[in-house]
Amino acid sequence: MSVRYLSCGDTAFTVEFGNEISPAINGRVMALHAAIGHAREAGELPGVVETVPTMRSLMVTYDPLATSRADLQPRVDALIARGLPAEVTTRRVTLPCCYDDPEFASDLDDVAERTGKSREQVIAAHLASAFKVYVLGFMPGLAYVAGLDRSLYLPRRSQPRVRVPRSSVAIAMDMTTIYPFESPGGWHLIGRTPLWMFDKRREQPVFLAPGDSLSFRRIDRKTFDRLAREVEAGTLDWSKLVSK
Repeated sequence: MSVRYLSCGDTAFTVEFGNEISPAINGRVMALHAAIGHAREAGELPGVVETVPTMRSLMVTYDPLATSRADLQPRVDALIARGLPAEVTTRRVTLPCCYDDPEFASDLDDVAERTGKSREQVIAAHLASAFKVYVLGFMPGLAYVAGLDRSLYLPRRSQPRVRVPRSSVAIAMDMTTIYPFESPGGWHLIGRTPLWMFDKRREQPVFLAPGDSLSFRRIDRKTFDRLAREVEAGTLDWSKLVSK
């Protein structure tokens, strides 16, 4: 797999692994992201400020007073030449989701009709999908999560909504997402989680991270309301949602 380097001004460059979105390419992105992180911790890459993973590339930002692209690129090349692991240890996250309330799943019937499924079959396919967080973007905490069951592939809505409620679970193309805030949006709403994807009260405000494996757990409205109260009060034990 070829690698291309692109300048991003005088404080960053991008390491590009391909021109398509795929698990293999994103896996290499996340592996290099981890390898550079380990090298920084070992003091091997002085001047590196941070790395920012995308679906198919990694941006490396640096302090131009401490280093340069001419110095860093060969070092990054060497990390790649050592071999990037096919699988990087990531978190496994399970999100509760309520699909049953029409207020939460306003597009579920339309998705069922357009995919030739029943409502229950749509829900089952979403629950069975092998999701992975590829990248965060658009707004703080919004994760682009690939791996949607192929039978649910649909383009974005022809008429985007002006207001999508916070924590709505939606699908479009081969992805799902969870809206971290009330905002405009053009994806199909099929459920809602009681969790907040962004909460400034937490030590780490953004809950999901690139590389996370993600699955959904179906809950009823009563459970949703109970968990929503815990989230609002700040008493939810978030650690129970995550495993290694």
